[in-house]
Amino acid sequence: MQASPHGTIGERYFPALRQRNFRLFWLGQCVSLAGTWMQNVGQSWLVLEMTGSAGKLAVVSAVQFLPMMLLSLFAGPFIDRFPKKRTILFTQSALAILALALAILTWTGVVRYWMVLVMAFLLGMVQLIDNPTRQAYVIELSGREHLMNAVSLNSAAFNLARILGPAVAGVLIELVGIPPCYFLNALSFVAVIVALLFVKTPPLAAGKPVSSVKDVLESVKDGLGYIGRRGEIALPLALLAVISLFVINYNVFVPTFARLSLGRTASGYGFMMTAMGIGSFVAAMALAVRSKKGPSALRLYGGAVGACLAIIACGLQRNYILTCVLLGITGFCTISFSASTNATIQLSSDDEHRGRVMSAFSLVFGGVTPIGALYAGAVCEAAGPAFTMILSGAIGLVAALAAVMYRRSAHRRERDLSPAA
Repeated sequence: MQASPHGTIGERYFPALRQRNFRLFWLGQCVSLAGTWMQNVGQSWLVLEMTGSAGKLAVVSAVQFLPMMLLSLFAGPFIDRFPKKRTILFTQSALAILALALAILTWTGVVRYWMVLVMAFLLGMVQLIDNPTRQAYVIELSGREHLMNAVSLNSAAFNLARILGPAVAGVLIELVGIPPCYFLNALSFVAVIVALLFVKTPPLAAGKPVSSVKDVLESVKDGLGYIGRRGEIALPLALLAVISLFVINYNVFVPTFARLSLGRTASGYGFMMTAMGIGSFVAAMALAVRSKKGPSALRLYGGAVGACLAIIACGLQRNYILTCVLLGITGFCTISFSASTNATIQLSSDDEHRGRVMSAFSLVFGGVTPIGALYAGAVCEAAGPAFTMILSGAIGLVAALAAVMYRRSAHRRERDLSPAA
């Protein structure tokens, strides 16, 4: 049947899904990410049950993201060098094995806090390669024309999983315990692995060989120089670094706020994370629908400001329903900011440097988590989760407003220096 002049809803709003390769990968991700969120909730609640300490929960989060903090920039040259599909198949298989190992440790009752730390570190080592490789692979699956749509749909899948995963995990924990969360996550990786086996992407030209430490260091230096010369990449990354460091510490202060400030159980915490996921999913779908217009500076910087204001408001009250609403707003604004940043820097990057640019993105988005988690855990222990949310939101708000003013100033300088028409 011939499509209408304007096309079907799918053709108009979700053109990336018309690309067979992206569609297969995206469907596999939808299943796998739900399992990942179940494990995230299970891990956080397991640590709180074993220790009752926000500080020790923060240490787990810090250990998991430590490899990304220390090694992200050095992963970029290898991501640019090797076929991304083969790399992702390896990393997804490794993540499945780690989830199964944690499931067995918890199910048999032998799990101890130090074991959770070891598993978190190993998980972080695999994610060091997996996260930026999947980000950089999207443009090969969808094409440059549909990149913004593909990034938005990936965010939609991530946050649909955030809606379902924590809610299911919270109920499972109360009914049958924590181990099923890990078993189901291990099983969920089968979906994305099978999907990747059916994906067919033409091989890109190999990047510069990295056969020595000197080659790696030169490649990292080249990548950082490339980012520094392009303000449209450097400024969003700098703002993302501050927001990630101080504001996006949800794995620390949301469960502690749920337990200590609101007196909620695992299911209550799970539904709080689900509320955040709903807001994030709505934002991702809104970005996908409007993706033809490309990344928007308003959604990028406005999202950062909105997330900070919502998290401040959350810390100022103690009503469970209002908390869920505010977390939903936080999720909406966070995804508007992070997805717009992702698309902006990818579209501003050339193919030769994209792996290194996305490694820098992974560094400032997740790699700063160890510092941010330790900061959040220490402030939570000293002054409580509510104060931590207010302080963190205020710091992020100042940074976002400073970035907006710097961007406007830079644009004025460009206009003043440009020759008259």
